[in-house]
Amino acid sequence: MDLRTLTFLIVGLTFALYIGIAIWARASTTKEFYIAGGGINPVANGMATAADWMSAASFISMAGLIAFMGYGGSVFLMGWTGGYVILALLLAPYLRKYGKYTVPEFIGDRYYSNIARVVAVICLIVCSVTYVIGQMKGIGVAFSRFLEVDYDIGLLIGMGIVFFYAVLGGMKGITYTQIAQYCVLIFAFTVPAIFISLNLTGNPIPQLGLGSTLVGSDTYLLDKLDLILTDIGFKEYTTNTRINTLNMFAYTLSLMIGTAGLPHVIIRFFTVKKVSDARVSAGWALVFIAILYTTAPAVAAMARLNLVNTIEPNATENLVYDERPDWFRNWEKTGLLGFEDKNGDGKIQYTNDDSNEMVKVDQDIIVLANPEIANLPNWVIALVAAGGLAAALSTAAGLLLAIASAISHDLLKGVFRPKITERQELNASRLAMAGAVLLAGYLGFNPPDFAAGTVALAFGLAAASIFPALMMGIFNRRMNKEGAIAGMLAGLSVTLFYVFQHKGILFIVDTSFLGNMTPNWFFGIEPNAFGAVGAVVNFVISILVSSFTKTPPDHILDLVENIREPITQ
Repeated sequence: MDLRTLTFLIVGLTFALYIGIAIWARASTTKEFYIAGGGINPVANGMATAADWMSAASFISMAGLIAFMGYGGSVFLMGWTGGYVILALLLAPYLRKYGKYTVPEFIGDRYYSNIARVVAVICLIVCSVTYVIGQMKGIGVAFSRFLEVDYDIGLLIGMGIVFFYAVLGGMKGITYTQIAQYCVLIFAFTVPAIFISLNLTGNPIPQLGLGSTLVGSDTYLLDKLDLILTDIGFKEYTTNTRINTLNMFAYTLSLMIGTAGLPHVIIRFFTVKKVSDARVSAGWALVFIAILYTTAPAVAAMARLNLVNTIEPNATENLVYDERPDWFRNWEKTGLLGFEDKNGDGKIQYTNDDSNEMVKVDQDIIVLANPEIANLPNWVIALVAAGGLAAALSTAAGLLLAIASAISHDLLKGVFRPKITERQELNASRLAMAGAVLLAGYLGFNPPDFAAGTVALAFGLAAASIFPALMMGIFNRRMNKEGAIAGMLAGLSVTLFYVFQHKGILFIVDTSFLGNMTPNWFFGIEPNAFGAVGAVVNFVISILVSSFTKTPPDHILDLVENIREPITQ
């Protein structure tokens, strides 16, 4: 069976499964729409959380980033994984004990202010909308390549699927759909990795294959990759830092605390029955996430080795462009792979200098193209397409629900029309979800100028705005509404300003003594890593303002003590 037919078949079956689950699990109350009724099994919720967490960025982009950045790409592994541990230990159990529906609701109640709640909604929407752009791109890219349809048509199909099961089922439908999507994406990610690890190292376990010798050789895989890349002018794969050490630290920290501040992940812990279930759920989610996250470095290194070996077999016998393999031709059609014969010899030269004729190798193609480059069976390639779509759809649905809940529950019910009935709120939630889907689709069709790296930017914005408010809301009894509001606004504003300024924040700082850094970046910290600095600004402003304003009222101090009180159930 040809690739296109197989892909239509496998993707079609997965979509039918998602739609069937949505019909079966449709929400009939606001509790089911917002938190799936609050009775999800911890293991099931752990799997759904993993799918919600592992977006198109994890499935499609992360291995690509590591493949091209090498050691510098470890910021994504360490940041995202470490951040989830922070979320599981320091936030999730306490927020579950609080027992409401949304993150802005907690912030509004904890800081006894509708203004704080509205500011939290603004921060949530900015972070979630930024994040959802990357998911829509992932949907469009996967459709355009594997189903051979136009990017716009693929995006419309993806929007339709998300619209159906998210609007109909809310969190209840999304939860059970995400369980199915996790099974699809993890199978799709690990099966090709096992095949490729066997081909290259003879070891069926990719995590061990990464540290193994190549088949028929005493050379270790990573040593071979270092040698090949340095021969063609690139830096060593295993030692290449991301700009500088300070930037890597800031990037990792930004991703960590941004992870802990992302509302669409946090609300997953509101769906279990009790606090102990939230802890168990977090543990299972970490196990399910670790399967992909420990496989990704192996996929990245093996994919980069296969890519270089295919394009640039050796220095004297380069690949003739007219004889390029089918996978090369297929990806050229998407515009994500580009070649320019600069010297007119008809051969491909892949180097790290001006003679490089590979004018474009988009990092997002690495995972999706990897099975084709390795000549794996068509069913494996089709499975990867289904996995990429599952990853993008699962996270998109979670983000859109967070946006819809903020609008319907926090703004409409919580601030503007508190007396509306549950049925009216449920209808408003579905209408808000529909609007969020349309907005996400529009941004997918018309991505803004800062679309590159939007996923990392979303984490930075969450780190600078939401995470400090949650942490101080739980662990700082003295923090009041004035401090929290000022901190959230300051952290969000300074981070957005730094990103859109492009040349960096307007600090007059001579950073030449720190070595070779990009001009006009604050101490060499790139915009996508600036969320860590924004978080520091948030903490400092919050603490200063709260120190010079009134202490929170007694009932708020009691609320904080109750949230922090250990319980045994």
